[in-house]
Amino acid sequence: MSSTPARPFWQGRALAVVGIVLFAFSLRSAVASLSPVLGEISADFAMPAAVVGLIGTAPPVCYAVFGILTPALERRFGLERLAIAAMVVATIGLIARGLAVDSLTLLGATALIFAAVGVGNILLPPLVKKYFPDRIGLMTTIYSTTMAVSTFLPPLVAVPVADASSWRVSLGLWAVFAVVAMIPWITLLVRERGGADVDIESANPRVFGRLWRLPLAWALVVGFAMSGSIAYTSFAWLPKILVDIAGVTPVAAGALLSLFAAMGLPASLLVPLLVQRYDATRAVIGVGVVAGFAGIAGLLFAPQAAPWLWVALLGTAPLLFPLTLVLLGLRTRTHEGAVALSGFVQSVGYAIVALFPVGIGILHDRTGSWTAPLVVLAVVVAAAIPAGFVISRPHTVEDEWERRHGTW
Repeated sequence: MSSTPARPFWQGRALAVVGIVLFAFSLRSAVASLSPVLGEISADFAMPAAVVGLIGTAPPVCYAVFGILTPALERRFGLERLAIAAMVVATIGLIARGLAVDSLTLLGATALIFAAVGVGNILLPPLVKKYFPDRIGLMTTIYSTTMAVSTFLPPLVAVPVADASSWRVSLGLWAVFAVVAMIPWITLLVRERGGADVDIESANPRVFGRLWRLPLAWALVVGFAMSGSIAYTSFAWLPKILVDIAGVTPVAAGALLSLFAAMGLPASLLVPLLVQRYDATRAVIGVGVVAGFAGIAGLLFAPQAAPWLWVALLGTAPLLFPLTLVLLGLRTRTHEGAVALSGFVQSVGYAIVALFPVGIGILHDRTGSWTAPLVVLAVVVAAAIPAGFVISRPHTVEDEWERRHGTW
């Protein structure tokens, strides 16, 4: 695996740093600002349970669909132009959501936002690969931490803003950040017109097709899907699980769900740097698997003993998310490969993830117990073990293809 000599962090890349941070912030703040004000919205017009359910299911579905489409769009328009287009669409969706007149227009505007976020999710790793090939771990830490912060910040301010003005202002104000996120990328494009075009490589659709035949690509899918399945299932069902089997109050269950979410922040800070600087991929996977097993075992066998500990351990398992993000850059040689691998892993991974919140709910209804759903989650965690052996080896998808099939 080739290494790139390091150069001063800000040298010629200040706009790219700002652009990636603002881009990452806009992606998550656009998603996390809706659910806290659903009560205020329902006071203005009816919010059927089916629509609320679709809004909850839409993110992984949109992420999967646009994960497939994004490499082809990037080949046609380039990374920077597509990043700008994603922010334009997100801005339109955020404004439209603030102007929604009924549940269907709210759902349509939200789907538009999730489509833009789905594109943005794919673009972040190759943007880092392109502008910071010598600082992949550091930049992944910066943007994944930004995403973690922008996930829990909107719920803190959404209701106070809605109380001070209206839920429409509370939802629409996040469009400002999407607009600001366009500025660095527009500036970079203007600069490129006067010099050499930086966007040398585009995502070849044949590269995306090759990934279906590579164990490394599938191992990354498994790691990503394990993290996402635990996270989305927990956000959907963990409070009810805790109320039913741990005997906590609904208020305490909500606080424990916040604890689960907060565990992602230290993981976002530490994992990318540990992986790039110390080649700690295997250790990180080991911690995630052991913590996941321990948290699930605690909920199965002694749920009332220390529910906060079981939740904290379960919240550690999704550290494979920042791990996968940094490996999308480290397990490719080129930005072309990074675009294709990011699209493949996130589209297939989110397609798998989308099945779990619904499937876990159905399994609980059929069995009348949380035992079988928790066992299923334990099996999901176990799947990361063989995948970990594959992704821990320091090789790229290009290396794997050339070893198996010849020239990349």
